[in-house]
Amino acid sequence: MFHHKAGAGGNCLALTSGEQVAECLLMGLEVPSRSAARLRIAVFGVGAVGARLARQLLSSDQVASVALRDRRADHLAMVVASLGDPAHADGYEFSAPVDADLVVLAGDPGEHGRIARRLLAQGLPVISVSDDVADVRALLDLDAEAKERGVSLVVGAGFTPGLSCVLAAHAASTFDQVDEIHVAKVGTGGPACARQHHRALGARAVDWRDGWVERPGGSGRELCWFPDPIRARDCYRAALPDALLLVPAFPGVSRVTARVAATRRDRLTARLPMLWPTHPEGGLGAARVEVRGRRGVARDVVVFGAIDRPAVAAGSVAAIAALAVLNGEVRRPGAGGLAELIDPVPFLTELRRRGVRAAVFQGEPVEATGANG
Repeated sequence: MFHHKAGAGGNCLALTSGEQVAECLLMGLEVPSRSAARLRIAVFGVGAVGARLARQLLSSDQVASVALRDRRADHLAMVVASLGDPAHADGYEFSAPVDADLVVLAGDPGEHGRIARRLLAQGLPVISVSDDVADVRALLDLDAEAKERGVSLVVGAGFTPGLSCVLAAHAASTFDQVDEIHVAKVGTGGPACARQHHRALGARAVDWRDGWVERPGGSGRELCWFPDPIRARDCYRAALPDALLLVPAFPGVSRVTARVAATRRDRLTARLPMLWPTHPEGGLGAARVEVRGRRGVARDVVVFGAIDRPAVAAGSVAAIAALAVLNGEVRRPGAGGLAELIDPVPFLTELRRRGVRAAVFQGEPVEATGANG
C-alpha cells in the first residue's frame, strides 16, 4: 500500500508499522498519531461541488486548513465567509504555486490535465472531480509522471464517475470474473456540471466492447431503474469517461458502458448552446451500477444504486479520496480511478458515516453496508 510522506521538516503521515516509525525518526521527522495529523489541503474551484467538498474536509479533525481558489472573486469571498476558519481565500489563479499537502481540482472542465501537470511537478498529490472525457484522458496520461514522482493522481473522484467506480469495485469483489459493467446516472451537481452533461449528449460516446468503440451521443435508449423516488428513466449514450476509468481496473472485462438520463428536449438541443437556466445546486440525482460476472461456472448480476444530490455526494467522495491519499490508503502511486486505487469497503463505510448510502437491488432493495454479500 502506498504511503504519502511529507518533505523534510514536515510530518510522516499514516504510519502503520514500526519500520515506518523508525524511518521517520532516522529522517528527523515528527511522528504524530493519525488523529493528530494536521493536513493542509487546497481546493481549486468552489462551485456547487467545490464548496461542499471544502465543508466536508473541514469536518475532519485531521485537516488544519483548506485554501480555496476561484476565478470569481465575489463568489470566493462568499464561500469563505460561509465556511469560516480555517478556510481561507488563496487567490484566483490556478496556475500559481500553492502551499499545501494535496490539491483537489473542482473547477470547470477542460484544463484539469494542464493544472495537474504543474502540481505534479511540485511533488503534490492531486484529486480531480472532472467528468469530462478530454480531462480524464489528459489526467490518465500523467500516470508515468505521477509514478516517477511517487505521488497519487486520483481521476474522476465525484458522483459518476467516482461513487460509481467504488460501487463497481465493491460489486466486482463478489465475482470470480467480471464480464460486464454498465453505469447510468441521473442529475447534475450544479451549473458547470449541467453544461458539461449538455455537451456530453451531443458528443461521441466511448464504450468498451473488447476494444474501444465510439457511438453517437443521444443514441442507445435504455430504460434504467434507480432507487426511489427517481425510479425508471430513459438513459442514453453520451461522452462519459466511466469506461476509461473502469477498464484498467478490471482486466478481462468484455463490456463497459455508461449512459445518462435525458429528456426529448435534452437530446434535441444537445448540439446547441444551453438555452435555459440551471439550478445553482442541482436537484436530486441517482447512480446505478450493474455488474455481470461469474462465480465458478454460474453467471450472476449485481446491481447497486445510490441516491443523493450529486454535488453533495461528489463533495463527500472527493473529501474521502483526499484523506485516503494523505493517509497512505491508496494501492499505488500514479494516475487512476477509485475502482483501481482504493479498497471499496472502508470507503463505502466512511461515505455511509457521512450520510451517503448505497442499496443493492435484490427484488426488495437491501442496503449495502460495506460487507460482501
